Amino acid sequence: MKNILVQLDTDPLPSTFDRVVAIDAGADEVFAYGGVTPDNVTSLVHGTMFTRGPEELKHTAIFIGGSDVAAGEALLAKVSDTFFGPMRVSMMMDSNGSNTTAAAAVQAAARHVSLEGIKALVLGGTGPVGHRAAQILAMQGAHVRVGSRSVDRAAETCKAIQSVVEDAKVEPVASTGEGLESATQDIGLLIAAGAAGVQFLSENEWQGIGGLQVAIDLNAVPPVGLEGIGVTDKAKEIAGVTCYGAIGVGGTKMKVHKAAISRLFESNSLVLDTTAIAKIAAEIG
Repeated sequence: MKNILVQLDTDPLPSTFDRVVAIDAGADEVFAYGGVTPDNVTSLVHGTMFTRGPEELKHTAIFIGGSDVAAGEALLAKVSDTFFGPMRVSMMMDSNGSNTTAAAAVQAAARHVSLEGIKALVLGGTGPVGHRAAQILAMQGAHVRVGSRSVDRAAETCKAIQSVVEDAKVEPVASTGEGLESATQDIGLLIAAGAAGVQFLSENEWQGIGGLQVAIDLNAVPPVGLEGIGVTDKAKEIAGVTCYGAIGVGGTKMKVHKAAISRLFESNSLVLDTTAIAKIAAEIG
């Protein structure tokens, strides 16, 4: 029996990137739909539930994507509510690549430092990738500073993380001016996950952080978030700091994405969200 992935994209045109990765990950067929919302998704979900017997439903799965992470999460909730009893299929949410990218970034850091108890700063921490990177770090026992231009928004993100990670050690900090200077004190791990073209720290500024061990910049569009880190850098030592650029993390991100797609077809009851995808990344190492 063929493995069928139903791709539900919140953008008008479904992502060709996600479709290609799905095929490479072992999906035999990908049915891609764009412009999917909680209001129009029910019939699509029913099509995955009622076309195969309960013992065969593991051969159908749902992937939720698109550029809007909030829209993806709303869609995930609606799909979950549509299932009942054994009539369900496994599903994965990775809007804007947020979960797989964040998981890959944290796993890259874990190759070089113990995350348990480390002080980490995530710049752009209220964005889709930054939020999830901070959440995964908190899951690993790190003390995470969530940086944003708006400390109020950072506080909201910290509250959201604490709602899903028991005893999460997170604190909101400013990502500009004196607030940023204070936020960088005594950190061992720095992740920049801001919007394209936003530079947080100059080369001299991040290299001057005492005790910094790993720096990861997830922005591939110049100027990068951490000046002096190349997009293709992968475990490159710069001024005594192990550094990764966006493409340097990209190889792991692709492995995580493909492994997650493959995992969907192992049962009909998996929900691959931030937590589950982070566990897959840790298994990959």
